[in-house]
This record gives sequence, structure tokens and C-alpha cells, in this order.
Amino acid sequence: MYPEELVKPMRDELIDAGFNALYTAEDVDSALTNEGTTLVMVNSVCGCAAGTARPGAIASLGADKKPTHLTTVFAGVEKESTAKAREYMIPFPPSSPAIALFKDGQLVHMLERHHIEGRSAQAIAQNLAAAYDEFC
Repeated sequence: MYPEELVKPMRDELIDAGFNALYTAEDVDSALTNEGTTLVMVNSVCGCAAGTARPGAIASLGADKKPTHLTTVFAGVEKESTAKAREYMIPFPPSSPAIALFKDGQLVHMLERHHIEGRSAQAIAQNLAAAYDEFC
């Protein structure tokens, strides 16, 4: 478990951009049973989360179409909500950071860590914007 003073700025970066933090399994169930599209950002303390995943997810919100709901769980911190979110992401193995797009509760697009590492925030934003264009 990471100390709150370490993760708070990383969580707040997404919250300040309009993401809702999910802390419990019930929060995740409620969020992922909403109609419309829901983006789930699996946050992490790693460098690729800070350098490309969070900035890319935030930049993607400038697209013409965007998800109805923006949510985040924090791997290694909010273990209950992260585990529940990962259940919805099956068949993909646990990955952090990761970004998943759901439509009416069904997983329709997934960026795993290996899709994030080594890519720019702009490339991630473009990937997500293309998914929004298709599903939102």
C-alpha cells in the first residue's frame, strides 16, 4: 500500500480533469452498470502512468466525442475497487496502468500497459479518441 500523500496528487490529476474516483467494489458495479460509455483509468504510481497514461487520457477528452462517464481506480492503493474493475476487464490480464472503455457495461476497447509503455501521451489520446469516435 502506498502512502496517501504520495498518491493523492496522482489521483487528483484525474479528479481535477473530471474523473470520479471509485473506492469500493460497489462503486465499480454502480459505475459500470450505467447506460452510455464509461472510461476506466487504472491509475498507477509508475512512470508510464505519470508520463503518458494520465496525460493521454486527459488529452483524449478534447475529442469531438467523449465518454459519458469518467472513472478511475488506483492499483496498489484501492485494492477492492481495482480488483472489481479488473473483473469487468476479463479476458485481459491485470495491468496497470490500463485504460478501458465500456459501452452499456460491456468492454469495447482496452489499452493495457504494453500499449502504453513507450508511447506518447498524444498517441494514447489519439487511440482513445478513435475509440470514442466508434463507440460514444
